[in-house]
Amino acid sequence: MITRPYGKNREPISVIGFGAIVVMNETPAEAGRLTAWAVDRGITYFDVAPSYGNAEERLGPALEPYRDRVFLACKTTERSGAKAEAELHASLKKMRTDRFDLYQLHGVSKADDTDRILAEDGALKALVKAREQGLVRHLGFSAHSEAEALRLLDAYPFDSILFPINYASWTRGHFGPAVVERARKLGVTVLALKSMARRPWAKDEVRTWAKCWYSPVDTLEEAKAALGFTLSLPVTAALPPGHGELLRLACEAVDALGPDLTPVPASPLLDVPPLFPRPAPAP
Repeated sequence: MITRPYGKNREPISVIGFGAIVVMNETPAEAGRLTAWAVDRGITYFDVAPSYGNAEERLGPALEPYRDRVFLACKTTERSGAKAEAELHASLKKMRTDRFDLYQLHGVSKADDTDRILAEDGALKALVKAREQGLVRHLGFSAHSEAEALRLLDAYPFDSILFPINYASWTRGHFGPAVVERARKLGVTVLALKSMARRPWAKDEVRTWAKCWYSPVDTLEEAKAALGFTLSLPVTAALPPGHGELLRLACEAVDALGPDLTPVPASPLLDVPPLFPRPAPAP
């Protein structure tokens, strides 16, 4: 598996990450099998969150034998310092670890989220305290709003941002360029969500991929185009959708792109409507 540097210390992590929704609702045995496969495949970047159903309960025991070989990221949706601290400790216990390599403020989408996070008793202060205590090594956030992502990038020197970097949304919806450029200027690592999203599910459509809130690309040519585009940008790693089959497809796509991750023409994705069609705010 190809690696790229994370953070100011340029720690190498795999360009394809393991999103723990992959093991959500699986049996313990299947969770163990999927996790062992990922480690053997060279995946070192693992991402989990309390909001992913029973993913922590499944991934914690499965990942325990490999804990010192991976870069483990977790998240909190709590916005107050006290609740964020409590959720961090609960996640550490479920994940059977004494620290997270990356701890993130999860799903920032509204101005109120940012206001509460940055308040005197907000979650950011709790995360900084946790890093001082050695419970986390790096701090970051995930966001689905360009405006709030830019606010947080300017408010604190985070180590990374987890953000949707999707071909159609970038090229046709103008969603993402302002955030990636701001992160680049500030020296903040960019991690990618939604790279393999094809389009939103249609109303009443049968969801063939039950763990995805969007219809994902699911052929090798589409995956090569989608991941080739995302990883051609200043992006360190991408998290595929939450199915083992799609994780394998992402790994196959990266292999097919070659060691330089040379992007291929994005023709399979040209008619895909953007998930995020909003214009970017002024920098």
